[in-house]
Amino acid sequence: MFDLGLNNQRVRHLNKRILLALIYRYKHASKSMLAQQTGLSIPAIGKILEELMDDGKIEHSDRMLSSRGLSGGCYQIPINNSLILCMNVTPNCIESQLVNSQILPLGEYQFAAVSAPHPQALLAAIEQVYYQQRKLHPQRTIQLALAIHGQVDPVTGVSQNMPQAPWKEHIEMKYLLEEKLKTRVLLDNDCVMLALAEKWQNADNPQDFCVINVDYGIGSSFVINQQIYRGSLYGSGQIGHTIVNPDGVACDCGRYGCLETVASLSALKKRARIWLKSQPQNNTHQSNIHQSNTQQSNIQTDWDSLSSKHLIERYQQGDLQVQAWVDNAASAIGLSLYNFLNILNINRIYFYGRSCAFGDRWLNAIMRQTGFNPFDPADPNMTNATRIGFGQLSRPQQIMGIGYLYAEKALENV
Repeated sequence: MFDLGLNNQRVRHLNKRILLALIYRYKHASKSMLAQQTGLSIPAIGKILEELMDDGKIEHSDRMLSSRGLSGGCYQIPINNSLILCMNVTPNCIESQLVNSQILPLGEYQFAAVSAPHPQALLAAIEQVYYQQRKLHPQRTIQLALAIHGQVDPVTGVSQNMPQAPWKEHIEMKYLLEEKLKTRVLLDNDCVMLALAEKWQNADNPQDFCVINVDYGIGSSFVINQQIYRGSLYGSGQIGHTIVNPDGVACDCGRYGCLETVASLSALKKRARIWLKSQPQNNTHQSNIHQSNTQQSNIQTDWDSLSSKHLIERYQQGDLQVQAWVDNAASAIGLSLYNFLNILNINRIYFYGRSCAFGDRWLNAIMRQTGFNPFDPADPNMTNATRIGFGQLSRPQQIMGIGYLYAEKALENV
């Protein structure tokens, strides 16, 4: 049966979703502001807002958004009893930020180191963070929004593959946590968290953009027509597993020469450790590394515990060997990104992750390799020209991004 198009009821339904999304984005919105954003008349806006209030989706506030003239107050998501505990979860750490129903922060961003040799230990660590917030807010309902490292099925709530974990089995996180904590749980991939953070907290974003997280591994998430694109198997955004060298080293995914094996922080540290072990002075854990001024300095380096921080410091200090490794890695990222730009024609890209600490030189190496999209406007200052840069959201804002899973569920249920 053919879809005969939009009737008045469907148009009204679409407009309700648009207004609700704007209220989630701006937190407080007046009728005039909503009319300006949508092009709808004030009377039409008023009728839709009344329907949303009748449905309990929004509430009216006497808060004045303008000091000029008369004001009818504003509209907002109801401040109810429910809070959302946003978490970014890996086998090594849990970052968390509590937010209210409007997805505004309550309290401080928290970081907790985790030692999880098995799935039960990781679940116990999540529960511990949850119970700490329960003690602070005993009378409030606290729901969970989890960003999980690796491949996730957001419908069933199963963590299918967590690359840093010492285990390989799936974890039914949603089911197990809801059973134990007796609260609602939504979850998705950690790159989706970053995409949601950009979508909802950066009003300057176009309809289409992507975020790329370069850290222990390399992941990405695409927003197309303002919707997260997950793919039918929820594996979209696996830029880290694009092959850049078919004769390269083995990747955890089972293939050879994936981008992650060349350009991730774990790959760079592995390369540095192999090089350090090959040096004749490795028995004293020292390495003579050339500086940018061609002089040498003795650096105490334990290659078994070489950290990302140390690698970044050496790069920034002008270590020629480290700079060569990192610049080569950046070029590999740029090559993969070039192909994505040509296939999807997405021209706004944000980089996140600890590798961003390599700075502008690293980013410029990526941009040189992409060569930008061949269909770019001749004038790079035009609004639709390709722009590649560092994401500007703070870490607490990034963690809050996963809380917008609840906003997107609310929009689905309008």
